[in-house]
Amino acid sequence: MSAEIRVPELGESIVDAVVGTWMKHEGDAVQQGDALVELETDKVNLEVSAEQSGILQKILKQEGDVVTVGEVLGLIGESVGAAASRTEQPPVSGPTASTPAPAGVGEQKTPTGALSSAPVDGKRPPSPLARRIAAEHHIDLSQVQGNSPHGRITRDDVLHYMEQQAEQPTQPAALRASAQAQPQTAVQTPTASATPAPLPLTQTEQTGREERIRLSRRRQTIAQRLVETQHTAAMLTTFNEIDMSAVIDLRNRRKEAFKERHDVSLGFMSFFTKAVVGALKAFPRLNAEIQGNEMILKHYYDIGIAVGAEEGLVVPVVRDADRKSFAEIEREIAALAKKARENRLTLADLQGGTFTITNGGVFGSLLSTPILNGPQVGILGMHKIEQRPIALNGQVVIHPMMYVALSYDHRIVDGREAVQFLVRVKELVEDPEALLLEG
Repeated sequence: MSAEIRVPELGESIVDAVVGTWMKHEGDAVQQGDALVELETDKVNLEVSAEQSGILQKILKQEGDVVTVGEVLGLIGESVGAAASRTEQPPVSGPTASTPAPAGVGEQKTPTGALSSAPVDGKRPPSPLARRIAAEHHIDLSQVQGNSPHGRITRDDVLHYMEQQAEQPTQPAALRASAQAQPQTAVQTPTASATPAPLPLTQTEQTGREERIRLSRRRQTIAQRLVETQHTAAMLTTFNEIDMSAVIDLRNRRKEAFKERHDVSLGFMSFFTKAVVGALKAFPRLNAEIQGNEMILKHYYDIGIAVGAEEGLVVPVVRDADRKSFAEIEREIAALAKKARENRLTLADLQGGTFTITNGGVFGSLLSTPILNGPQVGILGMHKIEQRPIALNGQVVIHPMMYVALSYDHRIVDGREAVQFLVRVKELVEDPEALLLEG
């Protein structure tokens, strides 16, 4: 009797996923709890585990297939006899298996026909993005060196390999083989027809002038949602500037003791998170969302912190930020940022959020207009701190200044509220004493 491997519940607002890497192959023995396949969603990648021990009898959904919640990915059987079907040699006892042996040990065919390496010698399989790029460019992943701690091949490894091959005067063997497999007219005379077809990927890679890479599922969703936000929300942005002198002075005086006591650095994000919470309490419509003809006011403060990850922007959430200390906020932000860089964020880390903060200043941005993270109606943009001349008490002085931007949904947030909200953030950051009392 076979047990079905089904797509699990993917989380709030996620209805489908893309099949990424299969960690097991047909005929492999599996134990209950073993990771079988990685699914890519628009938010995170997650692993589907075996619910019982047995043999992976059949893989029904291949890498790159789009699947929905509850759909069957494969079958696990109780019989161990099917394990022999994976070997190139016939079983010791009994006739040869009816299914053909795989093309080679440690290799499998991708949907495009390119070879990709299977997990061998205890190494993790290549990342889904690396496999996708390799398949699209007909690259044999067995020729690519993985530089991660576990030897896993990543996107950067594949791109580096492509750069190395492009510098060589002759084509890589994989590309030559792929070119030979194409119809001669398609490769040698691409302009034979009246309307030329797009150059094949091999040709594009040969010229070195263009590179075609399919957008990841996350990048496609980010693009779609950002455009939808601008089409559905009446988005407007207001600006102000903050004198960071007081915060910088406080950090310089307290950072060593803070680090020694809490084992985490005192950054700017905790100050701005606390300031945002204080401003949201004063102007609650910035902590709301629109559902149909209703406005939902939220009396909790789950602050999203935008983080740039390899496959696109993610916004993990600091829950109940109003109840957390500076140290707890800094510690949680650091942990979430690390998980984002390592692609270990869970759906629980990303769900919800009532307001978002994004810091383009870490990349050198002086001024920008952040796009709303729907269905939220407010997002604060931080920017680079620069020494600038300002007028203070009738004199021109040089102070560390930061431009800040607030994008908001004008459907429920009036301009007066938005401007006053940003002024309140400015007042709280410039006066850390008030921030401690009201944030």
